[in-house]
Parts: sequence; structure tokens; C-alpha cells
Amino acid sequence: MEEYKRLDRTLIAHGAIIDYYQDTIQVPNGNIAKWDFIGHQGAAAVLPVDDQGRIIMVRQYRPALDRYTLEIPAGGLLSADEPTMDAAGRELSEETGYVSDHLELLLTIRTTVAYCNEKIDIYVADHLVAGSQHLDEDEYVQVKAYTVAELTEKIYSGEIQDSKTVASILAYKDKYLR
Repeated sequence: MEEYKRLDRTLIAHGAIIDYYQDTIQVPNGNIAKWDFIGHQGAAAVLPVDDQGRIIMVRQYRPALDRYTLEIPAGGLLSADEPTMDAAGRELSEETGYVSDHLELLLTIRTTVAYCNEKIDIYVADHLVAGSQHLDEDEYVQVKAYTVAELTEKIYSGEIQDSKTVASILAYKDKYLR
């Protein structure tokens, strides 16, 4: 099998969340191509389940879409070596106010494999204990609980399109509610 070979990776722009690079790639037929690459430090997300089996969701404004979205709590890693379970617990507490000492890895996703290396480990949290949100100064997050059936309907109606949220709800439904 012929191989691809990266000849060069040039940093074009360094951002707060991502780095944008241009790669020079030798493709299997020997031609040289320029490809975009987005470098991401990684993230963690959590699907919080309350005592009634409802999923705690967050509604927040997303400037990339210029609208509000309904999502599971998530956030970037503080460093590349931060354990994703720690990050998931932190995001649960910050965004929803709930804490849990019971997080279980549900699945790992790669959000956009064509040009980005972002990896998100998604956990299920139950045995939730209510507390208070600890939002960043620029975060405004509303919290609401939904049944899995309500969220599934929102996925298929197109109201929920966020990939980590869609994947986690459907995986949770398949794994835990059979």
C-alpha cells in the first residue's frame, strides 16, 4: 500500500483554543498537496443523569452558529496531559452546578477527522449532588433536565445537531436503556 508523507507543517495562526497549520503532504502518486490542519488540545464532556433518569442539558450561545444550542456540558482540557475524567467533572460542576463522584467513560469521539485532531472523551455521571454553577465571566448557561425520549426527538427533528451531544445521547440510550 502506498503511503502519504508529511513533508512540512507550518503554523499559520495560534489561537486560544486551536492552532491552524498548513501541511505539505506527498500523496501516494508522488504529487505534493497543501492541506489545512487544526490542532486541538482535546476536550471532555459529560452526560449527567439525575435520579429520575433525566439528562441535565445546558443551553448556551454559540458564536460560530450565531444561535443558542442545547448540549451536554463540555470543555477543553487545561493541558494536554490533564486526565479527561477530571476535566469532565470540572465542566459538570462549572456549567450545571452538579457534582458527582461516579463518572464512567461512555465513548470517545473525533469531531472532524478531515482536518482536525480534536478528541473528546465523554463520560456518564450519575449520583448527582446539586450545588451552584461556577461560570466563566463570558459564559451564560441555562440548565434544564430532559427525558431521553425528549432529547431523541430533538435530535431527529434537527433541534440538537451538536455531534458530541447527539453521539452521547444515542450511545447512552443504546448502552443503558435497552
